Amino acid sequence: MVPASNPLRARLAALVAAVVLSLPGLHALTMEDLLGDPKMTPKRFANLFENFDFELHPFDVQNPKSFLATRSGDCIDYAALADYVLTRKGYETRLIRVEMVGKNMGHAVCYVTENRAYLDYNNRKYAFNLKRCGPTIREIATKVADSFEANWTFAQEFTFDYQTYLKRAIFTVVKTDPPATDADRINPRPPHPKPNP
Repeated sequence: MVPASNPLRARLAALVAAVVLSLPGLHALTMEDLLGDPKMTPKRFANLFENFDFELHPFDVQNPKSFLATRSGDCIDYAALADYVLTRKGYETRLIRVEMVGKNMGHAVCYVTENRAYLDYNNRKYAFNLKRCGPTIREIATKVADSFEANWTFAQEFTFDYQTYLKRAIFTVVKTDPPATDADRINPRPPHPKPNP
């Protein structure tokens, strides 16, 4: 038996602790981890949230430090953070909220133009954590509602700013309106605000 004060045992314990803390999902993520990851992609982002829990925060976007430290949040916490991080990594992202019949709430996702897919907090635990989809709000809303086996009523593209905690609607699409009148089809999409470095 090796005594507890043995230097070899102490070094081995330190090495094991370092390896465990370096494994994804076993230590608290920070914003610095996310923004400093040179290999960050939408899929990699989703994989980092695989072991997070669902905890509803109706109508509020949680502070990212709290979301990351507690490892719990909801769809809008995840979508807003994905938008913030991936935009700074050079991806073109869009925040979309879908209102569904009988759900008494909406569901938010972060669409990534380059991947023609969206990140969904409900899919973070699956190997296929990016949901392929066309780029219009109507196509995204239909795909999101189908994943809930629900019918959608309207969907909005919006922006969110962590400095002011304000959400701002850009386009609204109502399902019962003719698709040819959808705001994102008629008007060009405004450019995504350039992030501060």
